[in-house]
Amino acid sequence: MLIHPWDAPHDDTEWQQWLAAHDFGQLSVNGLPGEPPHVQPMHFAHEPEPGPYGLVLAHLARPNPVWPALDANPVVTLSVVDDYVYVPGPWQAPPDSPPEHGTPTSFYAAVQLRCTAHVVDDPAEKAELLNRQLGHFQPEGGSARAAVGEAPFGRLLPGIRGLRLEVTDVRAKFKYANHRPEEIQNRVLTELSTRGGPGDTAAREHLLRRRGSR
Repeated sequence: MLIHPWDAPHDDTEWQQWLAAHDFGQLSVNGLPGEPPHVQPMHFAHEPEPGPYGLVLAHLARPNPVWPALDANPVVTLSVVDDYVYVPGPWQAPPDSPPEHGTPTSFYAAVQLRCTAHVVDDPAEKAELLNRQLGHFQPEGGSARAAVGEAPFGRLLPGIRGLRLEVTDVRAKFKYANHRPEEIQNRVLTELSTRGGPGDTAAREHLLRRRGSR
């Protein structure tokens, strides 16, 4: 992923706060020789500790085809992309140029976590992992906790395998025209408000937030 200096996060807090609210991504696992990579959509919970980049917790069904590939190579990438919009060319046209000469582009936020995967098969450790995930997704409660040998979820534990992804590196990008002149940024802000399509409000908030912290 190409990251220009103006698209880079201002600090680790920026990508961490964004990731805390964007907890569905795609896990990319190198395939076995002769196979393409595996790309597995999944929910996950990112915990900011231990280490400088934290830990990702997830689980997948035991029949999932990623397991042999993970055994062969545990180095994976978890990719999360959201808050994306298409930006028409006229919105970005320089003030002294015709609107049709503006360059179309995309705005988006993206975080890629490079990880070392550790498979969790111990029943008690799987139950603990599931409960930590549940605490992230349902802090209000409402579901029974997983416990080995106890209803309702104890009998389901053999059907899954847990994943602890030790995050070893992070690449993050917030592409929202922050290198453009203020006049163009203001035009883009107005057009996003007028269009009001999916993602436009989030993109507008990113542009304003990052402009205010330059």
